[in-house]
Amino acid sequence: MAVNAMTATEVTKRVFNKEELFILDVRNTVDFQDWRIEGEHFEHLNIPYFELLDGVEGILDKLPTDKDVLVVCAKEGSSIYVAEELSEAGLTVSYLKGGMKAWSEHLEPVKIGDLKNGGEVYQFVRIGKGCLSYMVISNGEAAIIDATRMTDIFTDFADSKGAKITHVFDTHLHADHISGGRKIAEKTNAMYWLPPKDATEVTFKYEPLEGGKIVTIGNTAIDIHALYTPGHTIGSTSFVVDETYLLSGDILFIDSIGRPDLAGLAEDWVGDLRESLYERYRELSEDLLVLPAHFMVIEELNEDGSVGKKLGDLFAENHGLTIENEEEFRMLVTENLPPQPNSYQEIRKTNMGKINPDEEEQREMEIGPNRCAVR
Repeated sequence: MAVNAMTATEVTKRVFNKEELFILDVRNTVDFQDWRIEGEHFEHLNIPYFELLDGVEGILDKLPTDKDVLVVCAKEGSSIYVAEELSEAGLTVSYLKGGMKAWSEHLEPVKIGDLKNGGEVYQFVRIGKGCLSYMVISNGEAAIIDATRMTDIFTDFADSKGAKITHVFDTHLHADHISGGRKIAEKTNAMYWLPPKDATEVTFKYEPLEGGKIVTIGNTAIDIHALYTPGHTIGSTSFVVDETYLLSGDILFIDSIGRPDLAGLAEDWVGDLRESLYERYRELSEDLLVLPAHFMVIEELNEDGSVGKKLGDLFAENHGLTIENEEEFRMLVTENLPPQPNSYQEIRKTNMGKINPDEEEQREMEIGPNRCAVR
């Protein structure tokens, strides 16, 4: 019996619109507890697939009849089977097309705003993993910041806007996801920029991105001003775009701050992290709109699905920016760290060019939520 397939795009719209959805997740309990589809008005029921092989009758009274029901598994196969069984039992249900792998890889472009002299800024929300990428477009040229490995969406989007990608940046050497920056640069003949202090072990050529560097996109004087802000990594670099937007990488998030331990140097870098957040950022205009490279929880999304907040608001509200005592800050940063990302060492090596896993291996390496923030 054919059942309806719901795409990751459709689920994302429900997240953005704060709609109701009941999710029957048939993955094993450990995977479900580690990572699941989040929505402000989503409900969940986790029943592992193997418990349903003898029939779905035992869970029919646990599923609502007045809400849309979505069956979810890792790759879609198990969810199709369960959805068909539920359909035969008289329920109207859908399954997630492509499963959690598709959810992990979906990117939703959201316009952030216009630039003063013409041009636009877009945020690409990787809703299932919390990654945020950016495209700055001005007068037929585009720059991409912190691209994910799903590179086609960036090149296709630039094409749809009639823009040529001329510059690609990574704010730091990522450890939670595989960067698509170098691949995009090679495909489009764009310059690929990387902070040199993060690039001591890379195997490829790059343009050194250092504090004070200004890169112009288009010929309407849209400046991307690099600001050296170590702490998450020793090379972490932020960008001030058009004197309006602060792309903070993984240093500052909406309700948390970056962790300094993914290269094993939490104790060494906590001082750099504090200096970047409490001194370098304090010198900036509080009217800058902070656009981070990740979000942590679905509540950080704005009404339009974007993620961003004024720097002044974060100074007042972000718990990582309001700790006056340095020792208390050090304890927060070094003692309240979440589990390290899945395969983070292999991801770092991939981003250095030291290893070249195939597409399926890259998918497996990235499965799960991002874990770039201090709790």
